[in-house]
Amino acid sequence: MTTKIFIPRDSSAIGLGANLVADAFTRVVQSNNADVQIVRNGSRGLIWMEPLVEVETETGRQGYANVTSNDVDSLFKTMFAGASDHHEKSVGPVEEIPYLKNQERLCFARNGITDPTSIEDYLGNDGYRGLKVALSLDAKSIVEIVTQSGLRGRGGAAFPTGIKWNTVLNCPSDQKYIVCNADEGDSGTFSDRMTIEGDPFALIEGMTIAALAVGATKGYVYLRSEYPHAEEVFTEALLIARAHGYLGENVCGSKRSFDIELRRAAGAYICGEETSMLESLEGKRGLVRPKPPLPAISGLFGQPTVVNNVVTLSSIPFILANGASAYKDYGMGRSMGTLPIQLAGNIKRGGLVEKAFGVTLNELLYDFGGGSASGKPIRTLQIGGPLGAYIPESQFDLKLDYETFSAAGAMIGHGGIVVFDQTVNMASMARFAMEFCAIESCGKCTPCRLSLIHI
Repeated sequence: MTTKIFIPRDSSAIGLGANLVADAFTRVVQSNNADVQIVRNGSRGLIWMEPLVEVETETGRQGYANVTSNDVDSLFKTMFAGASDHHEKSVGPVEEIPYLKNQERLCFARNGITDPTSIEDYLGNDGYRGLKVALSLDAKSIVEIVTQSGLRGRGGAAFPTGIKWNTVLNCPSDQKYIVCNADEGDSGTFSDRMTIEGDPFALIEGMTIAALAVGATKGYVYLRSEYPHAEEVFTEALLIARAHGYLGENVCGSKRSFDIELRRAAGAYICGEETSMLESLEGKRGLVRPKPPLPAISGLFGQPTVVNNVVTLSSIPFILANGASAYKDYGMGRSMGTLPIQLAGNIKRGGLVEKAFGVTLNELLYDFGGGSASGKPIRTLQIGGPLGAYIPESQFDLKLDYETFSAAGAMIGHGGIVVFDQTVNMASMARFAMEFCAIESCGKCTPCRLSLIHI
């Protein structure tokens, strides 16, 4: 029987040597004429363990952390000697690693499990179930399910997704668009990149369901220019989806048309703002548009447009496949469902943690993150990007909830957390944040333009 060895093709893993490890495994497999298939999967988000190599066994996948090309010979011998837990790099059954086991993975359920460009893998792991349901419903019913789920935008503004979709649905127009904002520019954020690199069909499916919900026939993904691996994976996934009838003139034989085009972003932070992004997509300089009109009414090329980010759209397949209540059962208050939280900075166990809203910062920093990488006490963290607040240790009992954070003068934003220990110079960090804002400001708003000019 063929043994599968999984080696991530995620950017973080590649940066830590995953390609070298894959090459070394390929050489060893060929020289031993072994019946082994090497699968380049996405990352599970345990960045502190990358490259995380997994081998499929009768009892589940066994993991080996921080593997280098020098480990491959001994690892290969261990794997096929029936003593997989005896190697020094062994971390045991991957699903039992507490960091992973204690998460609620809805959006990231397939990341690290499947080959991201295998449609067979996607279908075999609940892929396109949501689209099948959507194709059996009328547009209004799809929007109603999304509204009832309580899903809010995961790009920062946290606007209710169902309300936005309903606005586009009720705007009469011969042409409507679905635009995915994948210009992930906030500090400490990487969930969009991980989704596109590790589970691109989820985004394609989510955008297709959105198109059915509002009557759109064309979609665009505006991808951050610094994400070449994501561009490569998504380009391949689009070709595969078209070839299998999940995109194009006759989606799944429904006689409904929808296709997606990938566009590389302009490399400007301001283009993460939705109207500036639309300007850039139209081939113009990325400048913020005045509101009203809202993009839902007059967006791309002046037509009604749904604008959501990657994680929002990638959450849609789960909601349609399992129902609004299945998603709504997670979370607290008006913050329903889960949020992929990204731990970065001075943190021992950095990576992605998907948890239901209501988890505290203390739980994230210590139960998952393991404290600071330096071993010194954590003094503060920044969440919400360069415009977000620095939260002191005295407020680490805050629960992740949009309203709770707003009441505390903070914002969750895209869920990126950057950690600092007690040696941080807060005055320098404040100046750094303002210098960044001064450089990236579009200069349209008078208070921003005048107040930042002397930074």
